[in-house]
Formats: sequence, structure tokens, C-alpha cells
Amino acid sequence: MLGILMALQTQFAFAQGLTVSGKVNDAEGNALPGVSVTVKKSSKGSITDADGKFSITNVAANSTLVFSYIGFVSQEVEVGNKSVVNVTMQEDAASLSEVVVVGYGTQKKSQTTGAITQVSAKQINEMPITNLGQALQGRAAGVDVSQSGSKPGSTPKILIRGRRSFRASNDPLYVVDGIPLAGGYEDFNPNDVQSMEVLKDATATAIYGARGANGVILITTKRGAPKGKTTVSYDTYFGQSQALNTVNLFSGEEFAEYVREAYRSTGIYKDAAGNIVPSGKSDPVADNKIAVLGGDPNVAAGIAAGRNTNYQDLILKNGFIQNQSLGIQGGNDKTQFYVSGGFFQDKGITEGLDYTRYSLRSNIDHNVNKFLKVGLSSYMMFADRNGENLNPYSFTLNQNPLGSPYTADGQINFSPTNDALLTNPLAEIVPGAQVNNRKSYRIFNSIFAEVKVMEGLKYRVNFGPDFSIDRQGRFIGAQTNARKGGDPQASNTNGFGFNWTLENILSYNKSFGKHNLSVTAVHSIQKDRAESYGINVQGIPAESQEFYNFGNASSVTGVSSSLTEWTINSYLGRVNYDFNDKYLVTLTLRRDGSSRFGQNTKYGNFPGLAVGWNVSNEPFMKDITWLDLLKVRAGWGTVGNQAVSPYQTQGLLSRTVYAWDNTAAFGYRPNTIGNPDLKWESSTTANIGFDFSMWRGRLQGSLELYQSNTTDLLLADQLPGSIGFDQVTRNVGETRNRGIELGITTVNMNTASGFRWSTDLQFTKNNEAIVSLYNGAVDDIGNRWFIGQPLNSYYDYKKAGIWQLGEEEAAKSYGSSVGQIKVQDTNGDGKITADDRVLVGSDVPKFSMGLTNRLSYKNIDLSFFLFGRFGNTIVSGFHQSNNSLAGRYQQIKVDYWTPSNPTNEFPQPKSTQEFPVNNTTLIYFDGSFVKLRNINLGYSFSNAIASKLKMESLRVFTSIQQPKIWAKYISKYNGVDPEVSITNDSGGSSLGNNIGGGVTPATKVITIGLNAKF
Repeated sequence: MLGILMALQTQFAFAQGLTVSGKVNDAEGNALPGVSVTVKKSSKGSITDADGKFSITNVAANSTLVFSYIGFVSQEVEVGNKSVVNVTMQEDAASLSEVVVVGYGTQKKSQTTGAITQVSAKQINEMPITNLGQALQGRAAGVDVSQSGSKPGSTPKILIRGRRSFRASNDPLYVVDGIPLAGGYEDFNPNDVQSMEVLKDATATAIYGARGANGVILITTKRGAPKGKTTVSYDTYFGQSQALNTVNLFSGEEFAEYVREAYRSTGIYKDAAGNIVPSGKSDPVADNKIAVLGGDPNVAAGIAAGRNTNYQDLILKNGFIQNQSLGIQGGNDKTQFYVSGGFFQDKGITEGLDYTRYSLRSNIDHNVNKFLKVGLSSYMMFADRNGENLNPYSFTLNQNPLGSPYTADGQINFSPTNDALLTNPLAEIVPGAQVNNRKSYRIFNSIFAEVKVMEGLKYRVNFGPDFSIDRQGRFIGAQTNARKGGDPQASNTNGFGFNWTLENILSYNKSFGKHNLSVTAVHSIQKDRAESYGINVQGIPAESQEFYNFGNASSVTGVSSSLTEWTINSYLGRVNYDFNDKYLVTLTLRRDGSSRFGQNTKYGNFPGLAVGWNVSNEPFMKDITWLDLLKVRAGWGTVGNQAVSPYQTQGLLSRTVYAWDNTAAFGYRPNTIGNPDLKWESSTTANIGFDFSMWRGRLQGSLELYQSNTTDLLLADQLPGSIGFDQVTRNVGETRNRGIELGITTVNMNTASGFRWSTDLQFTKNNEAIVSLYNGAVDDIGNRWFIGQPLNSYYDYKKAGIWQLGEEEAAKSYGSSVGQIKVQDTNGDGKITADDRVLVGSDVPKFSMGLTNRLSYKNIDLSFFLFGRFGNTIVSGFHQSNNSLAGRYQQIKVDYWTPSNPTNEFPQPKSTQEFPVNNTTLIYFDGSFVKLRNINLGYSFSNAIASKLKMESLRVFTSIQQPKIWAKYISKYNGVDPEVSITNDSGGSSLGNNIGGGVTPATKVITIGLNAKF
């Protein structure tokens, strides 16, 4: 009986659960406070106290305790029937031993000496994205990513540490699986990418020499693993997009009053007695005298009916976006593979604008024996894009809102008013009326063989063939604004590209006690061939033929073809040395030869030197327990830029026509002056960096300080036109970029209950400046190039307000009148001349920031991402084009001046002038903004549920992209989207953001999706 009672008592105790206590120490026996101790698969848990002790009650028998602490390797311990569990935790050196790609090899983070930022697959997949550029925005300090509008298939502009060159490219070099790209990165499927490393300073990019002048972005795709198990991943999302905001235009009634004011101000809006009708009053007789109002029967009917046609609402619709990606990953000790297929589709918020991409990837690595390894990375892509150069939305902004878009029988009214220049925007989206179709095909390969010659010495050969085919078809029907009933037009352009890279790489790695040496030697050759063929015709007999049957056209209006070839031949070497993981040295030298330069200047030498000191590894730092890592880096290097069009060293010809004995004939004449001495632009950069980690990784990050000077700029030097040529490309001038970058990651909370909150902050400040031009430190006002200012500055008159009642005489003395723009008399000489122009801003922001917060509790995760740009000036071309204030076209709703509304914002409408005098003073705006880029909420099902579904893991999520933009440009001035790409080509007459030129409204996208792994 006693034995039975004891057994029952024991079972009751286990049913109630144990009280488990213990102590947690580090490897050196020091107590660890704040360690999270949880009972696996339950909500029970505790946190160790100041002495490293913990206690948890009611723990079921055979439970497992999970010990986790920032900076240490998590441990799981089975309780069994133990009531005391003591644990020794080991430091997690993964963050230091983590490998990053550095170009022609990899390095541990602790051994890098250059300015390198890594974006992981987790960050790339954190929000639904169209292309890889979007994943970099706000995630990498020093990298400016900007995208204007919301056209499907559009690619963001990427700049690393600002612009360096006026005419040569400022685009970074993209390297995919070790092969430099000749084309863009937008063709690649983001789901295939394992990581992206951004090489920013010259010591990091020097290994790419001339190719790395504007920074390098290394893209590494996913590969198989020798796990012996095949994993299948399926990732998908789909959702709806809609215009976040539209342009605030005049209503029908407001438009009519605006037109009346325009004619009232010029003494035309008079009643039957010949008296000017006062502001705010309307008169049928006066209306009938104005062609835009009562003089047009269609408009007169609209006034009588109180019509208010908003063509924006008629054109815009809800878009649709989806992504499907299936990946298979696995392998064994001999062979590893990764195979994936992707489908992406984005149907825009305007009919006829869409983008579809199909992709297939196969990465295979095979160990033939212990000496030889071979591999293949193959990527095939097909993209179908419609509406790349179309923007029906822009036609909605100048339409008279008093006209009717439909006829009485419900058909599209092609001419809603009598204005011959204004056709119905709805006619532009009739199927087949406007066709702009682009089909792109690409096969990108990376093939390698790696031989282990001897211990520590490897030879690798890389071959990267890149094939591309591009076809652009264009058709413009008769019932469109461009043709207005005339003969349909069509064109077709075909491009064929073949680029190949061949590299021979020797690498040697050896450790001698505390000395570690790595040597890399490379010979690389890259050759590119691009062909293009085009034809333009007019008079397509049947519009259904579009651009597919040019033989039936009544006339051929143009034929073109071209061939462009270039080659780069390079030799390079790099030596990495470290002593005891404390003192680091990197030496790099690359010699590049480009076919784009003259015979005597083809080759350039580009050296780099960097040193690093892991201060935290010094013995005197051992007692500073709160500091995990402190590394100081310093580097200097020179890289080149050859990104000008080929054949600039040669004098080119152009065809001319003339009459030969009354017979038409063709001839050729010199078109450009060649420069056989043309050579590389050179950018020399000095960089100081600090890598740090504190409090077991609760605060970690990097700080970079840099200055880059670019000399021998590839610039079009001005010539007197009297010699027959107005310019020649030469190496003249200098620019400078100086800045600071800060990237920080913090773990704000990490509780025993399972709640975790972390934050990533990226801060970038880059100051761009022109140091000298053709004639030294002398401004070039014609191109808006000013010494000490950014490469693209805005130089114009400055609005001081609007001339008010009582200032008639003063306005007259400046050649103006009351109600018109008052221009700042900068030099105070009593007149407005070119000398009164001032610098009104630049497209370079004072600084930009990205902020990502990640929160998780048990199976729930939430993240949101903010991005902001501050202090730049945007030039709103559509405020110029759609703010004429002449009383003819619909326009942006602005606060214009009238005698009863003496505003200083915008001038009085005036029917006798097409645009207000000095109207360009109205187009400069503060471009500062903050965007809530993404909110992502996910739920990960437990392992038990996933197992029942025959899955390894399952996560479902919903995401809202860009639900909110905070910007004065929108809230006060009715703009659409203040995010404008920093232009690559500086100076000249081109100005900023023009919605008529293709910018579409910002969109909000709501998606749902899942990540499943089998």
C-alpha cells in the first residue's frame, strides 16, 4: 500500500510539473545576466538575474529548455527529471566569421579592409519587389536609389557616393556570380539572390579597376548545399495596386471662373453693355465671346449642366501584381544544385501599361575529384513589356472639364470640345490605338572550372557568355492625339547583343602560425558586340496589322542600322595579409586597356592600398566587456572610368544630301572631331572606416568617412562654331565627392516571453562639388556648372512674390504689372537682367535615411520600412507645362492672384500670354519627403502544423507598400510624387520631373502571400 501511495505521489508531482532552476555562465565562468530561458513549445520562461540565476516553475517532465542571448550561440537542454540545470554558453563568432563576397573571392567580415555593405536574402525578400534595385533603397548607406513614377517594368536609378562625371556614365558595375554585366541588373529574379555586396571605396573596387569607378554591386545567386536532402521552396504573393494620390485640378465650375479671370484681366470679359464683369461674377454674353467657354457649344452645354469631367478618374484603374517562384535546392558531397523558375506580372494603374517576366535558373557545382571542381550558372529570361514610352495619364491634365467624354449613344467622344489640340484621353487606351510593346530575351551564363594545383594554390577559369535579343514595336492609330485622323504610323527596332568574359584566376592562401596570406592574380578579357536594326513606316492599311506587316505600308519614312563593338583587357593582382586577425593589409593593382581610347592611351594603372586594425583583439581590450568589436580601417586607391561611347577617338562622318546636275545625290561630311589622346577618367578615394559591436551585439554598425576626387573628366570642351564644330571630347576638369555614411543595427528588446524588436538605420550624406572645368576654376553658366556646386545645379531668377495693388509704379519700372510675378532684383540696379539670376538649388539631397523596424512575438512577425530624402530641390516640369494660367487648358489647381485674393503664390491668369513672364520661377520645389515604403505582417505556423501538411516550414504574410508619403510638394503644391531620379547627365537645358514626359502617380500596393518549404 505504501509503495502505491508513493507512486501516486510521484505521478502527481510530475503532473504538477517541476521547478527548474540553475545558473548561466560564459566560457570564462562569468555570470551572464539577461539570458532568455524558455520552455520549448510553450509560453513559460524566465530571464537570468544579475548573478546569472533563473528559476521556472511547473515545468513538465522531459521538457526542453532553450537558452538564448545576444552574441552567444543558443543552446537547448533536455530537463528530464532534473530540477537544477547549469549552462555554459559559448560566444557566437558567426558575425565576425561570416563570409562576404569581395570580388574574385571571399573574406571574413573581421578581415575586410574596404567599405563594403551587404544586403542579405532576408532583407531582399522582406517586401515584394520588382527588381533588385528596390531592395537596396534605404538598406545600404552611401547608395542612392530613386525611381520616378509607377510604370510597370521601370528600373530605379542607382548612384553610389554621388556623381563623378559629367558625360561618362555614373552607373555602378554589376557583377553576377563573378561575371561583370554589360547590360542591366533588372532582368534578374530577386528570389534567386543569396546576397548583394556593395563595394563603395576605391580600395574595395580597385580589384575591378576601370570597371569599378562608380562602385560595384556584387550579386551572388543561391547555390546547392551538400546536405544530402533536397529542399523545395515555393514563394508567392499577389495583390492590387491603386493610385496613392492624383493631381488636384480645377473642377468644372472653378475652371470656368479661372478662364473668365484670364479674359477679365485683359479687358475682354465684358457684358452686353461693354462693361468688364467683376471677379466672381459670370455673364452669358461674356461667356459666349470666349471660344473656350460659351463660344464652344459643347462647353456651353457643360456649363449649363454643371458638368465636371475628371479624366484622371476615367483613365486610372486598380492594377494587379503577382509573383510566383519555385526553387529546388540540394545535393551531396559530390554535386550540389539549385534550380528555380519564376513568373512575375505587374499590370499598371493605366490600361495598356504592364510588365511580365518569365525566368529559369540552374546552378550546378560538381566535385569531379579532390583536385577538380566544375560548375555552371545559367539564367534564361523572357520579358514582355507594354507602354514603356506611353503615358495616357498625361493627356488628362490639360483637358477641359466642361466637355463630355462620351457621345449621347455612349461612344467615346474623340473631340469633347472644339479645341483641335485636345482629343479625348480615353481614345489613347482603346485596344490597338496605341501599341508600345517590347520583348526582351536574355541568356546569361557563368561557367567555371577550378583546379587545386597544390595545398593552398588554386587555378580557376571563368567564362561568361551573355546573349540578349530585344524587339521594340510601336504603332500609332489614326484616332489618337498624335495622328488626329491621319495615316497610322508604325516602327520596329531589333537589337542583338553578345557579350562574353573570360577570366583566368590564380589564388594562393597560406597560414604561417599567426600570419595569414592570400594572393590573387587575374587576367580578364571582356568583349561586347551590339547590333540594331530599325524601320519606320506610315500608312498602315488595316490597323489590326499594327507593326507586323510593313510591306503593306504606303511609305517608308526611315531605315536605320548600327554595329558597336568594344573590348577591355585587364591584368590585376591583390595581396591580403593579416597578423593574428589583428593587423590587416590589402594591396591591389589593376591594369586596364580599353578599345574606346587612343592607341597611346588605351591602358591605365589603378592601385589600391588599405590597412585595418582589429582593436578589440588586443590584450589590453580584454577587460572592456561591453565592447565586442572595434575595427579601424583606412584606405586609398584610384579607379578609372571608360564609360563613354566607343569611337570617340576617331573623327566620325555623317551623310549629307545635295543636287548633282539636278539629280539627288548623297555624300559624307565630317561630323565630329576625333581625339586620339583621349584617356581614362581617374577617381582617387581616401576612406576611413570604423566597424563596431557593443553589448553582445545589441548595438553594431559601421561608420565611413570619405573623399573622392575625379580628374581628367571626359568632357565636351567647347569650340568656336566658326571652325565648323562646336565641341570636342577631351580630358579636362575635376570633381569631388565628400561624405559620411552610418549604418547601425540595434536589438531594442529580446524578452523571455518571445518578443523581439530590432532596428536598422542607414544614414548617408554626400557633398558633390565641381573643382575645375575647361579653363580651371571658372564657372560655365551656359551649362549651369558652378565651381564648388553639385554637378547639376539650378540657376534661375527667384520669385520675390506677386506685384500687389499699390505697387503699380514699381511693377511698371520693372516692365511688369500688378498681379504678375515679382522677380528678385539681386544686384539692386532697378532692372531685371541675366545678372539677377541666382542658384536656387540642386537635385542632390543634403542627406537621406532608411529606417527598418522588425518586431516578432512567438510566431508573429511585423516589419515596417521608412525612407526619406531631405534638402534637395526638384524641378517640376508638369507645374510648368500644366500651369500656363492663360485661360485655355485645364491645369493644376493653384492659388492665383485676383484683386480680391492678393496672394503671393501664383500670378493672375492672363489670356494674352501663353505662360506667365518668368514662369520658371514657379517650378522649383523642396523635394524633401518621407515614405512609408512597406509594412509586412507575417505568421509562421508551428513545426507540428507544418509537418502535418508535409512541409518543413510555412509562413503567410500580408504587405502594404507605400501607403503614405509625407511631402510639402504633395500637401501644399498638388504634386504627385517628389521622388525624382538624380540625373546621370548633368547640365544642359533639361529640367527635372516632367509628368507629361512619362511620370505616373505613386501607387499603393496591397499584397498577400506565403513562403512554403518542403
